[in-house]
Amino acid sequence: MQLPFTKMHGLGNDFVLLRSDEPPAGDTIRRLADRSTGIGFDQLLWLTDPQDDDADVFYRVFNADGGEVEQCGNGARCIVHYLAGDEADTERLWNLAYPGGVVEARVQADGAIAVNMGEPDFDPASLPFVADEQQDRYHVDVAGETVELSAVSMGNPHAVILVDDVGGAPVARLGFLLERHERFPNRANIGFMQVVSPGRIRLRVFERGVGETSACGTGACASVAVGVSLGLLSGDVTVVLPGGELEVRWAGPGSPVWLVGEAENSFEGVVEI
Repeated sequence: MQLPFTKMHGLGNDFVLLRSDEPPAGDTIRRLADRSTGIGFDQLLWLTDPQDDDADVFYRVFNADGGEVEQCGNGARCIVHYLAGDEADTERLWNLAYPGGVVEARVQADGAIAVNMGEPDFDPASLPFVADEQQDRYHVDVAGETVELSAVSMGNPHAVILVDDVGGAPVARLGFLLERHERFPNRANIGFMQVVSPGRIRLRVFERGVGETSACGTGACASVAVGVSLGLLSGDVTVVLPGGELEVRWAGPGSPVWLVGEAENSFEGVVEI
């Protein structure tokens, strides 16, 4: 069966969007994700018609390893860009339904897309993360060393580690080990955050099922939420990732996190499923 697809990216974090009655099987997703023999992507975004009349689309997210994940901030922005097209109405509110609820988004006058990613949840059970009680920081033993990290859910599980310099951070080594650590039963995305100022951070993220990506939208939101909760950041932060910059706004507990950034089309094609 042949299906049309759209290849997109947000700051180099790349996706393939497919519309079909059923999502591809895991082995098919892995084949398509291969950058040598397939299309190549970090995540596949599967779209179908929504069951709720108030939603514009229903989507699910699958990592390059074929596993389904709960949410993807950069992916949500790409979906809005895909739906809105070139002549986007800046007054329109887009409602994107997914298994965990509904994401609201708007296209700004400058073309950037603002997405309401919901309120961060620091309860360890929400990730899940194995801990006796909720804390600002946890100590995790891994490969003979103790790592200090914070844990938060943005609809998907994140750990955030403060570092002095992201350039020298052991992203590949610790990211791989922590992603699948026994204290993260569903695995986790591992962020390495350097605080430059209260309104600016540098960030690298090792995404579960993918590895380090050039940008991670929910990772940016999780890091800002952690930084604000620790008193290190203001509520309006520029997040500098390897692929570019995102803007994250969080007014604190009781408020949603807003993620703002660009999304672009790479190319379109037809693929055999």
